[in-house]
Amino acid sequence: MEDIVVRLEIRKHMQTASLILGGLDGFPVDVSLGPSYLQIQTSEQCERFCIPAEVKLLPSSCRLVQQIAGEGLHMRLKVEAANDTDMPLLLKEILKTQKSYTFYCQSCGELIIRKQQFCRVLPLPSENWSSLVEEWCCHPDPFANRNCLPKVNDCFLGDTFLLLNKVNISDPLVENNEKSSVPRLADANALKSKENTKVICKRCKAMLGEKVSSDAIKYYITEIMIQPSSQGYNMISRMEFLESILVRLLMEHSICRSSFRFCIQESDGKHFFLLWLLNSDTLLVESPRKPGTVNNSFFSDNNVVSSTRALEAKNAIRVLFLPCSENRNKELADKWMNDTGAHSLTFPLNTCLELILLLSLNNTSLPISLRFMNSWQVAYLKM
Repeated sequence: MEDIVVRLEIRKHMQTASLILGGLDGFPVDVSLGPSYLQIQTSEQCERFCIPAEVKLLPSSCRLVQQIAGEGLHMRLKVEAANDTDMPLLLKEILKTQKSYTFYCQSCGELIIRKQQFCRVLPLPSENWSSLVEEWCCHPDPFANRNCLPKVNDCFLGDTFLLLNKVNISDPLVENNEKSSVPRLADANALKSKENTKVICKRCKAMLGEKVSSDAIKYYITEIMIQPSSQGYNMISRMEFLESILVRLLMEHSICRSSFRFCIQESDGKHFFLLWLLNSDTLLVESPRKPGTVNNSFFSDNNVVSSTRALEAKNAIRVLFLPCSENRNKELADKWMNDTGAHSLTFPLNTCLELILLLSLNNTSLPISLRFMNSWQVAYLKM
């Protein structure tokens, strides 16, 4: 018996939806829609899917029904869905002064900072602030060649990192050196000076950041887990954690800076892939994975298996991505970087690899007809 797959993609601002029913190839099928349910009956099975309470289908609006080989039935219809979205908390909203936080290595849970209270939590200037000062000031830039560095109990926030004073760092972190067992990413001689600035986890050897001065250390927010000291370490899968971080960054820049195009680059400035935020009002309603055990179904006289399943709803953003490492799409990447509408986000090399893997796996899980838009690949990141 084929497993019927339901995928309902809702645009909340437009109150429209695209419905895909998979696993129906080669079967005569009868599809019934109601405001709160979806029923699919074939010669072998009858399944009823309960629509989440926040969504109401409008069956009379169903149109453009078509069968796509290998994917199933596609159709469009109108819906009524709540147009509110729980926005992910920004790092500046999570970190509060005079509250105690503990920092862990996200990969292994090793302690980095124990019960830290910050006196100041301040955002760093934007990446092009120095050039703006030069354009708007009639006198020489008084901040030229001066770095914004944190004092003891300060926390400075960048786009993808935070700066802390070395005094606040606990023992389990060590700085990389020439005798370190951490694998090198390139020729050792070429990276000798840069390798000496890396900060790695003493337990799992993951790169967490780098030393920017004798007193300040930069930690990438993709490599550390920040928890209130009253809570224990919250284990979360690496891919789920990276997905949450990336969604938070894209939403923050789209709302605060009206940035929708991003150049994801390595810490050495090399472009890795381009990312384009298409929309953030998507609600994905999907059928859960069918369990392998016997469920609450029964056999009627005509041997048709009948069951009921509830659909799961999740807010998501839809993005386009295009790899540009190894000089692929270099011309487009350079054009984006010279365009004030694009914004660069910098991560360690391994994190860039993990992010492109996350997007690629998401892309291959989609029906074939949804995987590409022109030459760009499509992915959905869940909030």
